[in-house]
Amino acid sequence: MAKESNQKLKLLYLLKILFEESDEEHFLSTAYIIRRLGDYGVYAERKSVYSDIEYLELFGLDIISRKGKSAGYALASRTFETAQLKLLCDAVNASRFVTEKKSNELIGKIEGLTSRHNAKKLNRQLYMTDRVKSGNETIYYNVDTLHDAIFEKKKVAFKYFEYNLDKEKVLRNNGSEYVVSPYALTFSDENYYLVSHYEKHGNLTNFRVDKMQNIRILDEDIVDISNVTPQGFKLSSYTKRLFGMFAGNEVVVKLLCENSLVNALIDRFGRDILIRREDDEHFIATINVADSPTFFAWVFTFGSKMKIISPKSIADKFADAVRNVENIYK
Repeated sequence: MAKESNQKLKLLYLLKILFEESDEEHFLSTAYIIRRLGDYGVYAERKSVYSDIEYLELFGLDIISRKGKSAGYALASRTFETAQLKLLCDAVNASRFVTEKKSNELIGKIEGLTSRHNAKKLNRQLYMTDRVKSGNETIYYNVDTLHDAIFEKKKVAFKYFEYNLDKEKVLRNNGSEYVVSPYALTFSDENYYLVSHYEKHGNLTNFRVDKMQNIRILDEDIVDISNVTPQGFKLSSYTKRLFGMFAGNEVVVKLLCENSLVNALIDRFGRDILIRREDDEHFIATINVADSPTFFAWVFTFGSKMKIISPKSIADKFADAVRNVENIYK
């Protein structure tokens, strides 16, 4: 009975062997396949191996064969190419919101999507000096729960923390839960943020997902986003206006920039921003941004190469901020 049962599993074990041990550079001989099947308690003859491989090909698998001294079979195509898996591994390694432990777990699963030979190529260190990684092991489950709430259009409750000078977690809102209407998850400045409506603030509020704890999906329906945003509001363009996900009053700003900054503007706001030539060395960019200290910090990054020219109230506010910084160094 056991032998018969193992025979029924032969095709599955054959596929497992081809998937894990072969690729376009590593072919498995018929004798090796028979031996490996034997390791799984499956008896096989040469003719049955040939027949089973034909069945796998009929099923749609891309199995290639090679003749000669190094004759054998290999699974050529998979869902992901090795180059794609390398990109996925690098993205996981570079993501600061994923803890080191979770990064290793994820990369291990990604390695399982290819042969063990190609997996060795994926198991490489992406060198990033003193890379800061999140310490919140629940980030996976936070994201998953929030996605469910957004899909079901239900409010969520959670606790939110920050760090004190002793590097200890301190709950905000006096330890009470925040109750919000979740609308979207977005990725900005290497962190996940929840875009939501928090009644206390009135408009849209953004929360760092890795600083959220004890997330619960409530039975209460969300407040429709159209009720808390202006007419014509689009979530897709919302994050372009924010810096570090700090919300503020939306304002149309004109910037006088040296030509060398055109790529920096396009990288930040996209190719659809309004740009016009001012002279041979400068252009004027018109952008929609949230009036916030982080926007000023971004402008300051470019020093004398960028100048806020309108509205005057924003330009004056920026100048005051610069003077305040200068004063603390006097």
